[in-house]
Amino acid sequence: MSAADNGRDAGLRGLPSVDAMLREPTIEPLLGEFPRSELIAAIRLTLDRRRIALRGGESNADARIDKNAGSDANDPASSQPQHANGNGAAPLDMRELAVDVRETLYARARPHLRRVINATGVVLHTNLGRAPLAAEAIDAIADIAAGYCNLEFDLEDGQRGDRHAGPAALLRELTGAEDALVVNNNAAAVWLTLSALTRGCGVVISRGQLVEIGGSYRIPDIMAAADCRMVEVGTTNRTRLRDYERAIDENTAALLRVHTSNFRVRGFVEETPLAEMARLAHERGLLLIDDLGSGLLHRDIRWPAPINAGAALPNSPATWDEPTVAESLAAGADVTLFSGDKLLGGPQAGLIVGRAALIARIRSHPLTRAVRPDKLQIAALDATLRLYRDPQRVAERVPALRMLS
Repeated sequence: MSAADNGRDAGLRGLPSVDAMLREPTIEPLLGEFPRSELIAAIRLTLDRRRIALRGGESNADARIDKNAGSDANDPASSQPQHANGNGAAPLDMRELAVDVRETLYARARPHLRRVINATGVVLHTNLGRAPLAAEAIDAIADIAAGYCNLEFDLEDGQRGDRHAGPAALLRELTGAEDALVVNNNAAAVWLTLSALTRGCGVVISRGQLVEIGGSYRIPDIMAAADCRMVEVGTTNRTRLRDYERAIDENTAALLRVHTSNFRVRGFVEETPLAEMARLAHERGLLLIDDLGSGLLHRDIRWPAPINAGAALPNSPATWDEPTVAESLAAGADVTLFSGDKLLGGPQAGLIVGRAALIARIRSHPLTRAVRPDKLQIAALDATLRLYRDPQRVAERVPALRMLS
């Protein structure tokens, strides 16, 4: 056996047991800060990492020298206990192990989700949690999370209630839709709507709208999962009304428009206006489903004045190249889908608005329960939607809009 192998095996044999480490003066005080079970887990992880390092050729002396490089020999801290293993291997620095155990404990106690600074220049950044919530929404979450609530209880008549009732009422008020339903995100809203209304039938969509959004969300895959038949029409850059007309057959159930919210095609392009798609769909007895994604309710949002008095007012929503929920419904969409956590500035949610009979069919889908929102989503969404009752101030109170302005 080589000298290196001898040193490695000696180092492994020299590692203390968990019980021995618990009795070490440098480690024992940690029992006052952390549960015994957590301390034992951290010790075991620390010892496991040291074993891996030793098997990889690192010695205890190397680790100690690297971590203490430049330390003062007269520093009292450098005279902490070091345990020789009795086999000629470098001494084991128990102070080193104690520091590693403490760092492991704090790492395990640190929550996975932590506040970060968004320096990307992208306000609605998916990787950073999209829209920060308004103070009113945060307060609503804290209030509802702290105790019981009337999630599915009608306080008026003392009977079981509907968790969707509150947000649906606000969405009817703010959008003018006949009815509304809330699910846990817009991907679920698209899948649920297609599954409930077009299962087994053809759905006509422009090739230029077969989008992929972050996280491998792809419209063709969603349509396949909803068990409807995707019928592509037009080209990537140009789709005309007659393309839709030619694609309709006896098995067609709906026309689908998907807003390309994360990219634009410019130049030699042509899209069929939503109002023309609605007229064609209704003439043929079909549905028009509009997936807006981004969730801009309407353009009548007053943009705050700039902080610098001499600065020019930025472009307000009235000038944005962005479809709105109000415009979608006014153009004749039977069902319009959008997100709660993008331009709406609320929590993650999928919002479905449209004709009452269609919303009732979607609500009765057997898997609606699987994608329903919880009480915290509903509390935050309710508070956010209430801010839109005051279009003069909503952009000042919803952080995403305030930052965009």
